[in-house]
This record gives sequence, structure tokens and C-alpha cells, in this order.
Amino acid sequence: MPGRNPGEPHRTATSLELLFDLCFVIAVAQASAGLSAAVTEGHYTTGILRFAVVFFAIWWAWMNFTWFASAYDPDDVPYRLWVLVQITGSLILAAGIPSASETGDLTVVTWGYVVLRTALAVLWLRVARSDPRGRRTALRFVVGVAGCQMGWVCTLLLPGAARLPVIVVLIAAEVAVPVWAQSAGMTPWHPHHIAERYELFVLIVLGESVAAASEAVRDAFGRNHNAAALYLLAGGGLLIVFGMWWLYFAKPAHTLLATTHQGHRKRFTWAYGHYLIFAAAAAEGAGLAAYTELVTHHSVDPFSPSVSGAAITLPLAVFLITVWTVHVRPHPHGGVERFAFPAGTFAVLAAAWSPAPALTAGLFTAALVTAVTLSDKTNRVRH
Repeated sequence: MPGRNPGEPHRTATSLELLFDLCFVIAVAQASAGLSAAVTEGHYTTGILRFAVVFFAIWWAWMNFTWFASAYDPDDVPYRLWVLVQITGSLILAAGIPSASETGDLTVVTWGYVVLRTALAVLWLRVARSDPRGRRTALRFVVGVAGCQMGWVCTLLLPGAARLPVIVVLIAAEVAVPVWAQSAGMTPWHPHHIAERYELFVLIVLGESVAAASEAVRDAFGRNHNAAALYLLAGGGLLIVFGMWWLYFAKPAHTLLATTHQGHRKRFTWAYGHYLIFAAAAAEGAGLAAYTELVTHHSVDPFSPSVSGAAITLPLAVFLITVWTVHVRPHPHGGVERFAFPAGTFAVLAAAWSPAPALTAGLFTAALVTAVTLSDKTNRVRH
């Protein structure tokens, strides 16, 4: 299984990769629903913490397969079968997310994650046997991934109170594995292919945000509660999601990955930084759905309306500042973009105190889109 040509023309996502993504939609939807329920019930800290851990498992398994497939994808029978095993693992993981979100029980999530990661370790072992140039890197991946999976299984034997510190250590170890492995030699990943795969996952999480918010608003209209507030929420939610899509896709990622981000530091910053982009996009749908429930049941805390509004504005602010930091700022840009994103982020955070936080945040996002678009046009005219 030799590495693919990183300069291969017209490289696009395969049907198997699209199926892989489609099955991950289920896990993203479950994680978003769990966060929404936690926010609605007022369990902010535990809800966010459980969402962060579960979404790490989703993102990390997806991302590692994505980079592997970009470098090694023979599309033969053994490869297809091991990818299907990973898809099975993603479905097991998704099945365990409701329990993880409600009670913190990570048993099923852990087993699904272990299936996902172990199947990928087997593929790395296949690379080590068939690609002499990538053998050291592949073997490091095998050792690192297998060692982490043994650690995850061992966490199931620990009492609940002792698990969190071990989980933090294991997450740090997982994140360190690719850095350590690729210090022995970079895999032959394809810049345009990686950019497309990340873009597709952004669309997945944005689509889940739209679906979660739409379902919540539809159910609320069926109960005939507070129609005016729901119209404002629906309009603001559309502006938010449209703006998130516009701002992420305003800059072509493949130009960075093919040039300045070939180096380890910038490449890993871009790749790892997308955890916050993906998680924030998924959390935005959860926030919109939770706010819908709060509005229709008249359960918004009158003494702290900003807490309810933050369910909408905080994920959006995280998305905007992370997109600017890892995805937009590395591109050549004008003075407007340098200040527009931070200013827009602060404005969105302030919208939590608005009587209509979704609409206010959506209008601020639309203003940011306008500023960035006009700046891009001005820069193109000058050059």
C-alpha cells in the first residue's frame, strides 16, 4: 500500500469517504442534541464538558482517517473492509452518546472509539509492511494509537471520580501521536484533498445546526407559543448559519496547505484548530434549539437573560475567532479584515444581552460578511 502522489491532479473525495462522513452525521447529531438538552435543563458546566469530550472522540477519529486516506487509499478490498469497520465503530460511538450526555457514562462511546481507532491502526500496520519510505512513521502511528486505545479501555475499570484526569492525559497523548509519528517523516497527503474533506465536514456540522434549529422551531410553532419570538429566532438563526458558511468559505484553504502550511507547525495548527471550528458549529445548532425550548416554555431566567442568549452567541463567537485565527488570518489580507473579525466577535458576544440574541447576532454576522466581502473586492482591484 504505497503512498499516493501528493501532486495528483483532480483529487477529490471518494464515495467511501462520503459514506464515512454520512455515518458521522449521526454522531454529530447526537452530540448536539445532548448539549441542547443540558443547556435547556440548566446543566451548563457538565453539558459543555461532556459535549467537549464526546465531540473530541468524533472529530479525532474523523480527522485521523481523513489524513490517512489522503496519503494512503488503494481502494482495494482489504482497505474498504477496514474502513467499513471504522464506520461501524462510529455508529457504536453514536449509540453511546445519549448516555454519555445524560449521565456521563462513556462505556459505549469508548468501545466505539476503540473500534474506530484500532481499525485505523491495522491500516497503519499495512502501510508499514508495504511502504519502506513510510515505515518508521507508520510504526510510530501503530504504537501510539494502540497504546492510547489500551489506555481508554483501562479507564473503564476506574471509578467515576478518577476518570476525568486520566481522560485529559489520554487526550493529550492522542494529540501528540501524529506530531511524534510524522517527525520521522511526513505522509504524502494531498493539499487540495484535505481542504475539500475539511470543507465537507464544515458543511456537515452546519447542516446539523440547521436541522436541529429547524426541528425545534417547527415543534414550537406546533405548540403555538410566542410566535413573534420564534420568528425573530428563526430569522436570526438563518443569518447566523449563512454567515458562518460565507466566512469559512471566503478563503481557499488548499492554497495555504500547498504553500506555507507544508511545515509541521502551521499544518498542525490549522488541522487541530478545526476542532473548535467544528465543535462551535455543532454547538450553534444546539444553542438555537435550546433557546427555542426556553422561549416556548417561558423558562428564560429573568434575572440572567444573558445566560440564555449565550447559548447562541458563545458558540458563534468561538467559531468566528477560530476561523479568523487559523483559516483567514494566514492569508494575505487588508486592514479591514485585521480588525473586523475580532470586532465582530465582541459584538456577537454582547448580543447575548439583547432581547433577541439570535437576530442581533445574525445581523452582526451579516455586517462582518459585508465588511469582509467588500475588503476582498477592494484588494482584488488593487492587485
